[in-house]
Amino acid sequence: MLVTTSSLENYCVIDPSTGDALESYSNHSAAEIDKALEASTLAFESWKRTSYGARAELLNKVASKLREEKSVLAGAMAIEMGKPIGIGEAEAEKCAFVLEYYAENGESFLQSYTAEAGFRESYVTYRPLGPIFGIMPWNFPLWQVFRACAPILMAGNTFVLKHAPRVPRTALAIERIFLEAGFPAGVVRNVFADNQQAADIIASPAIKGVCLTGSERAGSAVASTAGRHLKKVLLELGGSDPYIVLEDADLDLAANKTATSRMLNNGQTCISAKRFIVVDAVADAFADKMIAELKAYKMGHPTEEGVNQGPVSREDLRRQLSDQVDRSVEAGAGVLLGGKPHDGDGFFYPATLLDEVGVDSPAFNEELFGPVGSIIRVRDEKEAIQLSNATSLGLGGAVFTQDIDRGKRIAEEEIEVGTCVVNDFVRSDPRLPFGGINRSGFGRELGAEGIREFVNIKTVCVG
Repeated sequence: MLVTTSSLENYCVIDPSTGDALESYSNHSAAEIDKALEASTLAFESWKRTSYGARAELLNKVASKLREEKSVLAGAMAIEMGKPIGIGEAEAEKCAFVLEYYAENGESFLQSYTAEAGFRESYVTYRPLGPIFGIMPWNFPLWQVFRACAPILMAGNTFVLKHAPRVPRTALAIERIFLEAGFPAGVVRNVFADNQQAADIIASPAIKGVCLTGSERAGSAVASTAGRHLKKVLLELGGSDPYIVLEDADLDLAANKTATSRMLNNGQTCISAKRFIVVDAVADAFADKMIAELKAYKMGHPTEEGVNQGPVSREDLRRQLSDQVDRSVEAGAGVLLGGKPHDGDGFFYPATLLDEVGVDSPAFNEELFGPVGSIIRVRDEKEAIQLSNATSLGLGGAVFTQDIDRGKRIAEEEIEVGTCVVNDFVRSDPRLPFGGINRSGFGRELGAEGIREFVNIKTVCVG
């Protein structure tokens, strides 16, 4: 993810397809934020005593409303951050799924269990903590919020949202949908806050934990503040995901899955394929197939029919991406496709494929957050694994081989990431724990592990 700079802390809607500023919102005052935290704390006192069944019923109602409003929500995301309509509608559907998943499974994930420990009776139970503060990014304005708050709410916590400054319409819609679905006031609260106000919220005694999806820089700042105040924190940060293509790979499959991953959400995805580490013997053929796959993407306004590549979300991010490509070329990379910003209105950047990317190149060492892929050629499997792990990040990765046992061995034992896939691309799923290692963050969202991140794992004994 990329850091929101102080100059972009005000909440505003700027259409990235045109560059036009459409509307703006003032940050909440300190008094307004205090009232939101008080409301969240008050709501927790009753919400924590609400039965799992009643919580599940409300989560399912929110899921229904998301499906009813998916076209409206997709339209808002298209204008706020450039997501094509079809991808936005699919995002709303995925959010409905994560709500339904925890509605169905949350109670079983938090069942108490007994343990023999020398007492008459001893058992472990899971209890909610209180208000949890979520700091969320712009690239998946719905999904990042719902994958965080669905387990938090089902566990009996309340949720205070600070969304990214570029997606205020979506932030307001999320709070409204929870209220209209019947959630008690205060259980889910949205605040418009700048970075300093966010730090003050973390420091507040009302907040019992913090979850953030964002950049390494943002994660470090949030973890530092949370640490000073002894708050539990969960971080999902950037990725430089390696996709290994071995000499025995199905190259049509590898190219299709790798291109799909790299181009998803206009290339603005933490867990997308970014470094294509390809064995020399098949590198030329793979490059040709990748060019064909990338050329099939239609770039345009995200509300137009048939468009599956919209603009980069912000002009400053496009400039940074362009600079990274230019510096990579200066370092010796070749350009097989694209490579220059699109002329005309909006923040468009074409699908780009770099080749012969070296280990000293920005395209190897930095996260390129946009529709740019990098081919790194290697001699063999050993070098492929070595270069896959030659990064401070560790979010996701993939390996392509027709030898499934070989692929599983590499995925399980060799590639140092939180999620690794054989012969497909990485994506988060409510049924599986998700998160990174090293500078990609810590803690896990989703799955059974995700709902246990923000609970008190309490031991109870009877003598």
